[in-house]
Amino acid sequence: MYRIKTFNKIAPQGLARLDPGRYQVGEDVAEEAGILVRSASLLDYPFPESLLAIARAGVGVNNIPLDRCSESGVAVFSTPGANANAVKELVLCAMLISSRDITGAVRWVRNQADSGVEVETVVEKGKAAFVGPELYRKALGVIGLGAIGSLVANVALDLGMDVYGFDPFLSVDAALRLDRHVHVVQDVNELYKKADYITAHIHFNEKTRHMIGKEAFDAMKPGVRLINLARGGVVDDEALLAALDAGKVTAYVTDFPTNKLVANPHVIAMPHLGASTPESEQNCAVMAAEELRDYLENGNIKNSVNLPDVRLDRSGVQRLCVLHKNIPAMLASITALLSRDGVNVENLSNKSKGDYAYTLVDLGARVEPAVLEDLRNLPNVIRVRSIG
Repeated sequence: MYRIKTFNKIAPQGLARLDPGRYQVGEDVAEEAGILVRSASLLDYPFPESLLAIARAGVGVNNIPLDRCSESGVAVFSTPGANANAVKELVLCAMLISSRDITGAVRWVRNQADSGVEVETVVEKGKAAFVGPELYRKALGVIGLGAIGSLVANVALDLGMDVYGFDPFLSVDAALRLDRHVHVVQDVNELYKKADYITAHIHFNEKTRHMIGKEAFDAMKPGVRLINLARGGVVDDEALLAALDAGKVTAYVTDFPTNKLVANPHVIAMPHLGASTPESEQNCAVMAAEELRDYLENGNIKNSVNLPDVRLDRSGVQRLCVLHKNIPAMLASITALLSRDGVNVENLSNKSKGDYAYTLVDLGARVEPAVLEDLRNLPNVIRVRSIG
């Protein structure tokens, strides 16, 4: 029986992927093998020794201590693409409300009615304050062309926009999703010079912290409209506020409000609505549960943020899952130990990611517990697990 601890409410469609005959799932589960979480912070959560994996029903993992997870041999999964359509639709909304002051116009109409004015007598005169440009034939810059960014780029073309994309880590899969009419640039400054609207869809980390700062604003076209539904730290708020006050940026739409941002009349702030749709929550929960189940039952890794993707069809009678440091001769050490004990390797897969590597080994016969202990005692081995 696998014990799974939940933080936050996880959509029942996801929980249904965990067979109750094999999984005990709930908020009160202790000594868990897995965790399902959305936005709850695990930064100070004490991991039990039994913990093998954390699955985040969402994309950002800044609520999870990745370094501690890797050092403890805990795989961390996210659900890229599961909420992509929901975010794409909100980006379209953001472009529209940053063009015409729709939110201001709605407030104005309500204020007229609340003050006793007959609204129909003042709308024609009042509407001039909320005029703004169309999206058609304007240029959109998309920073980050992953699951979300590629959808945004493609739909913007359908709106008649000229689209520029920048992604220094553009994957083959992402490139194949992009419409051929998207201008993929190698220098983000080229995007800044062209774009009337800019939207960011990148992960937040030390490399991307304040990526959109003073130098970026200096390179942008005057009057640009900026959208950030990625993470707040991607934009330098102080540099942004200065650019808004100077008129370099006409409007800023963000899903990550602060009191200082909200006080600026050119900021349209939302309460982190990007993935807040029933469909998105269901998709994320299902993907997270399936990733967690496949790892626990088969040792396969897909969409991990701290470990390499490794998938191996089952063969043999026993599978060993070995998480270790990514250093030379580790694979040789593992296979040499198994050969010493006369164990036949039926199949094997080894991949690395940064400082860590993961090896799946399918064996033709079961090994004695002492062999597993010898594997665990190899230098730079972090965790060894036996399945089957």
